[in-house]
This record gives sequence, C-alpha cells and structure tokens, in this order.
Amino acid sequence: MFSSIASAPAKQSVSETINVLSGRLASATLLEDRRAAILGLRSFAKEYPASVASGALRSLIGSLSNDGEDVDTVKVSLETLLMLFSPNQDSPEASEEIALWLADEFTQKQENITLLLNFLETNDFYSRLYSLQLILAILSARTERTEQCVFSAPLGISRLVAALDDRREAVRNEALTLLTYLTPSSPEIQQLVVFSDIFARLFGIIAVEGSLSEGDRIVEDCLILLANLLRLNPSNQSIFREEGNIPQLAKLLESTYRRGEDEEEVANWAQQQRNRNIYALLAVIRLFLVSGAVGTSQNQAAFWQHGVLFHALQLAFIHNTEMSIRAEALTTCADIIRDNAKLQENFAQLQVPSVLDVAPATNGNANGVIPVVYVIDGLLDLALCVPANQAFDLRLAACQCIKAYFYNHPQVRLHFLRRAIDGHASGVDETANVLTTLLRPLSDSTPVDPYRHWFAAAITFHLVFENNEAKALAMSVTEGDAESGEEVVTSIQTITSHLVSGLKRADDRISVGYLMLLIGWLFEDLDGVNDFLGEGSNIQSLTEEVVRPNPNSVLVQGLCAMLLGVVYEFSTKDSPIPRATLHSVLMSRMSREKYIDSLNKLRSHPFMRNFEVIPQKADLSGNLPEVYFDATFVEFFKDNYSRLLRAIDRDPGMEISVVTNGVQKGISRELVDSLRAQVDEREKGLQAALVDVASLNGKLGQEQAEHRRSREAAAAELTRIKTVNDAIQRHHEEEIKQIEAQQRAKADEHQRQLKNAQKEAASAVETARAEHRTKEVELQRQLDYVRKTAEAEAARIQRRSDAEMADLRATISRLEVDLMKANKAKGQELHAAREEFSSKLSAQEAKTKACEEECIALQKELSKKEEELQKVRSQLAEKEEQKSATQTELDDLLMVFGDVEEKVEKYKKRLVGLGEAVSDGEEEDGDEDEEDLDDEVD
Repeated sequence: MFSSIASAPAKQSVSETINVLSGRLASATLLEDRRAAILGLRSFAKEYPASVASGALRSLIGSLSNDGEDVDTVKVSLETLLMLFSPNQDSPEASEEIALWLADEFTQKQENITLLLNFLETNDFYSRLYSLQLILAILSARTERTEQCVFSAPLGISRLVAALDDRREAVRNEALTLLTYLTPSSPEIQQLVVFSDIFARLFGIIAVEGSLSEGDRIVEDCLILLANLLRLNPSNQSIFREEGNIPQLAKLLESTYRRGEDEEEVANWAQQQRNRNIYALLAVIRLFLVSGAVGTSQNQAAFWQHGVLFHALQLAFIHNTEMSIRAEALTTCADIIRDNAKLQENFAQLQVPSVLDVAPATNGNANGVIPVVYVIDGLLDLALCVPANQAFDLRLAACQCIKAYFYNHPQVRLHFLRRAIDGHASGVDETANVLTTLLRPLSDSTPVDPYRHWFAAAITFHLVFENNEAKALAMSVTEGDAESGEEVVTSIQTITSHLVSGLKRADDRISVGYLMLLIGWLFEDLDGVNDFLGEGSNIQSLTEEVVRPNPNSVLVQGLCAMLLGVVYEFSTKDSPIPRATLHSVLMSRMSREKYIDSLNKLRSHPFMRNFEVIPQKADLSGNLPEVYFDATFVEFFKDNYSRLLRAIDRDPGMEISVVTNGVQKGISRELVDSLRAQVDEREKGLQAALVDVASLNGKLGQEQAEHRRSREAAAAELTRIKTVNDAIQRHHEEEIKQIEAQQRAKADEHQRQLKNAQKEAASAVETARAEHRTKEVELQRQLDYVRKTAEAEAARIQRRSDAEMADLRATISRLEVDLMKANKAKGQELHAAREEFSSKLSAQEAKTKACEEECIALQKELSKKEEELQKVRSQLAEKEEQKSATQTELDDLLMVFGDVEEKVEKYKKRLVGLGEAVSDGEEEDGDEDEEDLDDEVD
C-alpha cells in the first residue's frame, strides 16, 4: 500500500548548493533569478568564503556591472562581497589569503575599481556606503595596486572627496576613513585630493561635529587626514597657506582654551577625546615647521601673523589643561620661532599667565584674574620652579622653547645672558635665574628636584656653546667681594666646586648637568681652561671620581674623564698647571687605560648610544625620568669622541692651536719660542755693536781732521775750476750763435726748394688730371656707341623672330582648321553612308565599295595633312633654335660689354697715382686697346 509513495529527495551538501547557486547566477536570464541566487550565496559567505569566492566571485562582480541599475541587486551583491572579506573567525575556510585573493581579482582589472567608484554617483545609501567599505577592504589587502587603480580611474579621487559632502554621517565617515588610508604614502594622490578642495570640507566637518572641544573621533580622523596631506609635502602646504586656512588653525586653537574656563564637567572619555583632538591639531601645525624644509620660514611668518603662536602659548599656560597637551603646545611654539630671527626678537614681548599663581580663589586676587608675565619669565618659571615629577615633560618643553628663543641668534643669546648676569649681580632672590641656580650651593631640597639644576645647566650650555663672546661674558661673573677681603672666585671655579661637592652626595643628574656645561664651556677655550686649572684640587677630585669603583656611576665617571681630556687637550705651558705636569698627573693618578675605558663605557651606555630612539619624557611610574643628556651635547660628544680618545696620547710638548673665524686664538707656542730666541740674538748683537761704536768714535776724530784739510784744498781747486769754466762757457756761446746763423740760412734755402718742388708737382698733377678727363670722356663716348648699336641689333633680331613666330602660329592655325573641316566632312559622309546601309543594304553593295575607296582616299589625305603638320612643327622647333642662338649672341654681347668695362677700370687704375704723368707708350697702348675693342664690337 505504501509502495506507491515517492521517496524523499537526496539532501544536497553545502558545496553542491553553492555550485548550483553559482551556476544559476551565471546562467539565469531573469533579474529576479539572479538576485535570488545572490541572496542564497550571501547566506553562505560568512561560513564558507572560499567556496563562494571560487565559484561565484566573477559572477558577483559581473552582476555589479550588468545589474547596476537595480539598487536591490547591487545592495545584496556588495553585501556578499563584504562578507567574503570579513568571514567568521571560527569558519573552517577563514584565512587571510582569501582577502588577498579577492583583492587581486578586483585590482587586476581597472574597470572593477572604476565600477565601484561609479556607485558613488548614485544617491542610494547602501550603494554608496557598501562601495566605500569594499574599496577600503581591497585597499587594506593590496594597498599599492588599489592606490594605482583609484588614481587611474576617471574622476576617482574627486568622487571620493565629494562623498564627504553626503549629509548621511555613515557615508561621510566611511569616505573620510577611506581617504585617510588612501593618502599616507602617495604624493600623487595627495595632490589630487588637495586639488578637490579638501581643506574647506575638512574644516566644515570639524565645525559641524563640535570643533575640538566637543567633537568625537571624526574630528580626530579629519586632522589625521589633514596630516597625511601635509606631511613632507611643501606644495600642499603652500596651497593650504595660500587658500587662507591658517586662520582656521588659529581659530581651532583659540577654542581649546576659551571655552575651557566656563565649560561644565565632562566625562572621562570625552576629555580623553578632546585631548586627542588637540594633540592631533598641534601635530598638524608642527608638520609645517620641519627644520630646514622648503617653505618653513613662510609658514612661521604666517603662524605669527594669524596668532597661532599666541594661542599655542596661551594653551600651554592654562592651568586646567593636561600636562602632555601643554608640553606639546610649548614644543609647537619652539618650532615656530626656531631659526627665525624676526620672530625670536618679537617672541619675548608676548605675555602669558603666571604659572606660580594658583586659582584666583586661593591667591587673594580681588579681580579673579591670574597675573600675566612676559613669556621668557614664564618659561623660566616652568623650567626651574615647578618641582612636580608629573610636570617634567612640560618643563622639558619649556626648556626647549627657551633654547629655540636664542637658537642661531647671537644677539638674542647675549641679551639673555646679560639679563641673567644683571639679575644675579643685583642680589635679588631670583629663583628663575639660571646663573643664580648654578652658582648657589646645593641645598637640602636639591635631591627632591635635581632637574632644576639640570635645566639651568642645559640652558647655560646652549648659551655658551661655540660662542666665544658668550664664554668670555659668562666667565666675567665672579663670587666674593675683594674690597671686603673676600676671595674672588670665578664662575667656572664656582660651578666646578659645586660639581666636586655633589659628586658623592647629589643626584647623578645634577653632576651630569654640571659636567655637560663645563665640557661645552672649556672646549676650545684656552682662557677657560686656564681659569679651571687655577684651582689645582679640581684635577685631583675628578681623577679620584674616575678611578673610584662604582658601577652605578658610569655616566658621571665617563663625563669626568671627558672633562679631564678637554682640559688637557687645550692646556699650554703657561697654564697654572703646565701641560707637561698635567699630563704626568693624569697618567699617574688615572692611567691611560682607565681614561680610555671610562670614555668607552660612556659611549656604549644605552642613554648615550640609544639617545635618539629612547623617549626623552617622563614615564607613568611617578619616579624621576631617566633623562640625563641634552640632544646637542650628545651630538657634540659623538662628533668629538675620537679626538678626545686620542687626547691622552698627545705629546705634552705639542700644544693645540684653536682657530676661531680664521684667526688663531691665544698665543702660538712656536711664535713665543722663536721670539725669545730672536731677543737673545738681538742682545748679543747689541753688546757687539757698543764695542764697535767706541772704536769707531776714535777713528771718526782722525777722519774729521783729514776731512778739514781736504776741504780747504778742494775749495782752492774749486775756485780755479770756476775761472776756467767761465772762459769755456763764453767761447761755447759764441760757437752756438755761429751755428744757429748757418742753420737759419740752410733752412731758408730748403724752404725755397720745397716751394719750387710743390709748384712743379701741382702742375704735373693738373696735366695728368686733364689727360685723364679727356680719355675718360672718349671711352664713355665709345661705350655709349657700342651699347646703342647692341641694343638696336638686339631689337631688330627680336622683331624678326617675333614676325617669324607669328607666321608660324598663323600657319598652324590654318592647318588645324583644315584638319577639323576634313574630319567633319568625313564624319558626315560616314553618317550618310550608314543610313543608306541600314535601309538599302542589299541594293547598295557597290556603292559601299565606292565609299570604302573614298574613305581610303580621305585617310591618305589625312595622313598628308598630318605630315604637313609635322613639318610645320619641325620648322617651329628650328625657329626656336634660331631664337636661342639669338639669345646666345645677346649674351655674348653682354660679355663684351663686361670686358669693355673691365678695360675702362684698368685705365682708371693706371691714372690713379697722384703727380704721375701718362707716357706716350701708355697712350698708344690705350689707343691700340680701343681699336681692338672697336674690332671686337664690329
């Protein structure tokens, strides 16, 4: 009874189902069938991405192209593709290679990426959103190839940027994320994005989202995209500046602290996001300020002009702002003014809130306003008077800002140093004075805040480093009153004394700061080295520290050894401790091996070796930061390490000459020795000269007596010679007068002869000119006759040839007319014959023969006419030949004319000489030449 019931169909496996759906998608002709197949594939995409991709990936991409006008099909197709890029993690087919395979399939053909970009032109929400997400997934898998495809797509970048204008936040945010991942490394894409008016759109989004204070992650993403477009791209920075976007940055910065005074308490996550937004904005500003980059000076000037520097300073000195943000703001201020002389000079005029005054409710201010101070004083207060460990980053940034204030500006550097010296000398208790901090003895509170002295030493190090004038100015500072009987101690000796006293009991950071300052100060400063050596106990204390066994003081021991090396390198024979003595002390108390070992350990210490990669900031533990060195000092140490390592091996007799600005500093030892030798030689020469002078004085008396006698004899002889000379002079004058009379007579005779010769020459010239004019007239007459004869003959020949040619043309015309008549008559007769042949063919055979004979006769006559025509043509050719012969004769006549002119020129050249008469032989030759010319013409 149940045998007739059909059995249940076999259950399909997942792979079979996917294959069936893939085949249906590829072969279905109805849109509904293809959409149903895609929906079925979508249900498997999360769990079986490899199977779906291998069977239907190309069909899914093809459906986007073929069914692009149907938004429902496009939506499910894009959803399925997105699921293939992000399958379930617990799927058996989940693998990172699937995303690479899918991205390869999309990027191998440019039209696939172009197809996705085309969906951005539609208004459908899901088409725009899913296409952006799919491009982002492809970009994450194959970055370079996707960038190339998007860059090559027509209007691809413009469409992505235009998506930022979408009012639907999901689409706008996805476009922002895609542009952020698309722009970090491709300058070409960055350029196209900037040309699409991206800056105004980004600032508009930031304003809509609540600016930095109230904005969420979207504001940070906008700033990240802005950073991608501006990083190391001077062209985009210039466009940003020229489009007037710098005021937007200033406005955003101002909003960070203007609203901070009145705003209510916010959630922790909102405060963190606000800080991230501000930090991102400051990072964007610093991208414009890369040292040495193209356009940095223009960016600095623009930031100053539009108040970016002022607002950054105000943000840095607001009390309720987090320390990291304030430190970044100060670092930004340092970048704005660094190496810009004009801004450095104007920077000191700005004012900021005092950091030493607390909230108005507790500081007693009646008006509730925190007092303001000049920015340099505020920065010094931050660096030297805020002892909290949590504020280390802020203090370090303030120190960097002070160093940027006088960086590469000697005048500002000296001004700062003089102000510090004046403040210290006034005796006022200035806790924010770097010199006062360094020259005062270490107090009991110093270990609590070792960075106070460290920052003061670092600032002073930058003031005197490689500046001889600043070194001399700082060395002029002394402690003690000589009038009161106190010992006067120089600043170098005072700092060294504090260093020695703190080596065993103070924090290493203080000792490192003092050592950095002394090393930079004494390097290539002979006066400073001599001042340092004025206190001999300093050498003993430093050598004891170097040889003291203390594995925890590698930095201090290495710097002490380096300081001793600098002192020995620039010491001289005339130093308070002579160079040779100093060398023996170092070798006996420290030894060469210990010196080299200390420097090597310092060089290999992580804080020195890895300084560039170790963050120079405080950690979150609350302990003192592990910051010991200044960046400039590390660079100085690494540059001069080899020189100082070899300093201990340099012979004590060889001193180092210091050349500054092309001038040797100090006194050359070789020059001093040579001058001393010269002085000794001059002394010996002087003694010998005195002996010679005494002997010469006796000889001088004898010679003077002999000179008087010889002078009297010479006077008598001179009188006699004058008498003889007068007689000779009179005789000589008479002879001169006679010679002058003879010369005048000869000159008159010569003048008369010269006039006669000139008259004869003038008459000869006139005769030659007359003969020349006569011959020239005769030759011109003959030339005119020949020319007229030739022209008449040429005209006659031309008329004759024209007449003959006219006759020939008439004959040709007549023959052509006869030929046309004969042809016409022949045609008429043939036509009549044909008519007769058609009507009476059988009866007119005889007549046909007669017509044929007549036709033959006409053909013969035609042949004769053609022969006559040929003869006429030959005659015409002969006439043409005669014409060409006539033309040849004319050319010959022209050549004859040329010869005649040449002969005339020859005659002229013969008569050129002035004052020469033409001889009879030459006239006869001229007549013969004329006769020859007449014969040639005839």
